[in-house]
Parts: sequence; structure tokens; C-alpha cells
Amino acid sequence: MSLTRYEPWFLVNRLQRDLDRLFTHPTLGDEPQQSVADWVPPVDIREEDKQFVIFADLPGVDAKNIDVTLEKGELTIRGRRDLEGRDEQHGFRRVERTSGQFYRRFSLPDTADSQAVKARFTNGVLEVAIPKQAQVLPRRINVEAA
Repeated sequence: MSLTRYEPWFLVNRLQRDLDRLFTHPTLGDEPQQSVADWVPPVDIREEDKQFVIFADLPGVDAKNIDVTLEKGELTIRGRRDLEGRDEQHGFRRVERTSGQFYRRFSLPDTADSQAVKARFTNGVLEVAIPKQAQVLPRRINVEAA
């Protein structure tokens, strides 16, 4: 006898994931349509006084398979997660983790210092620090009377 787990919202959740994938998958400008990502990593973006920080969850991804680029004010995070041998021949009964290419693109504000961006990958989390440019403080100009 086989036990089957009843999930009443399974179809609704599946529809939501499909709609999210449809509307959040970016296509790459000059690259062919086949370049659309297989999955989109979740991110948190934090603004601090002196920098912006992006945290991307990339569990199971090897650091050498992550590519972070910055061009024309757009930060791109792309890469690949390979999970091999996930079929019934290898003993798997259920496969829910997505593998393949991932892709995220962010437009940076004008205050970002694109020359000093740093990325660090620790315990499956990619942290990209984007410093803000030093702001020129407004100064008061004295008006002399003639």
C-alpha cells in the first residue's frame, strides 16, 4: 500500500508558480530566446547608509558556476545548478528542486558606485555589495551686496 500526501492547494500553488515564472523570467537582450532561465533565485535587497546589498539564495550551486556582471548600470547574476541522476533509476520518487540555468538582472540607481562592487558566496548565499557614491553636500553661497 502506498501512502499519498493530500495537498488541497497543490494545483493553486502550481498555477501561481507558473504565472510567477511567466512574468518574472527575463529574456536576455541580444541572446536567443532559449537563454531564458530555468529558475529564478529569491533575493533580498537591503539599502544601508553607504551601500546597497543584494542577498541571493543559491543552494547547491558551486561558486565557479556563478557569474556576476555589471554593464551600463545593470547588475546581472547568472549561473547554473546541476543536479544529476534524479530519476527513478537512481532511487528518486519525488523531485522538487529545480536545476539548470538561473538569471536575475537589477537596474542600479545613479548613486551606485559601479567601480567598487564586490561579491561574496558563503553557505549557499551570494552577497553582492554595491557602494554608494560619495555625495557632494550642497554648500551655501554668500551673496555680496554691491
